[in-house]
Amino acid sequence: MGGVKNIIIIVVILCINSVGLAQQLPQFTQYMFNTISINPAYAGSRETLSIVGLHRTQWTGIQGGPKTQTLSVHSPLQNQKIGIGLSVIHDTPGFENYLYLYGDFSYSISITENSKLAFGLKGGVTNYNLDQEFLNDPEVAADPFFGNYTNHWNPNIGAGLYIHSNKWYLGLSAPRILNIDHNKTPENSTVEYIALERVSYYFTGGYVFDLSINTKLKPSALFKATNGAPISMDLNANFLFYNKFWLGGSYRYNQYTASIGALVDFQVTKQFRIGYAYEHFISNIKPYIGSTHEVLLMYELFNEKRVRSPRYF
Repeated sequence: MGGVKNIIIIVVILCINSVGLAQQLPQFTQYMFNTISINPAYAGSRETLSIVGLHRTQWTGIQGGPKTQTLSVHSPLQNQKIGIGLSVIHDTPGFENYLYLYGDFSYSISITENSKLAFGLKGGVTNYNLDQEFLNDPEVAADPFFGNYTNHWNPNIGAGLYIHSNKWYLGLSAPRILNIDHNKTPENSTVEYIALERVSYYFTGGYVFDLSINTKLKPSALFKATNGAPISMDLNANFLFYNKFWLGGSYRYNQYTASIGALVDFQVTKQFRIGYAYEHFISNIKPYIGSTHEVLLMYELFNEKRVRSPRYF
């Protein structure tokens, strides 16, 4: 039975990661509060210094399941048309380790009295390496391919568009434009192991509905397309009560898997927010995968003269 379980787990991991050929940026249940990680045009859009940290523990039913940590900082400059930011993502999908270090730049123009269009550029480096524990495995150590393995640092660039008002937003981005092979296989190697960073396209959108004076509804969506991988769809709906408490649910689907989730977010003070998300697979693999947990912390230093309306995204 243990062998069957391991086979299922391996198949699931390969399917979700597109048979190990197309490395994708990690996805988050609370993506709507961490948009700068996928779209550089978002930098400075909250009209204040914004710091977001997120930790995601995925597939708790698997020992050594994927984990992701992110830290992003972004702010408008004195000239409010320009925003800058920094995004750091540490992702460990199995025995692979990815570290993304990227800077963000945006330039906004007003298209109506209440809406703006921002153009964004992202640039930085990605580090790729394998766990030493994996490399120390006798079977792996005996293979000449892995024996010659070294860490890789590779540069990449990205771009994005972000149009928004205080009630709605639309975004289109490609945070990694260059196709990068992080682990080039020697010509004389018999190992078919490729770690490609391929182009991913993100389309995001959301709207805030006023249900009453103290209650709002914010549906949002994210669609992701990666060369060599199935299209992924994230749908979310969140209620906001008294501009303090968010409560909602999510649904994620691609060709191989589907999951549902719940989100809760609390504005502790005007500057500090904490959020939690739970995700659970609803397909046949759920007994083997387990659930996913995500914690988000946000701190913002508000400028009362600059921020003239609530920030819902």
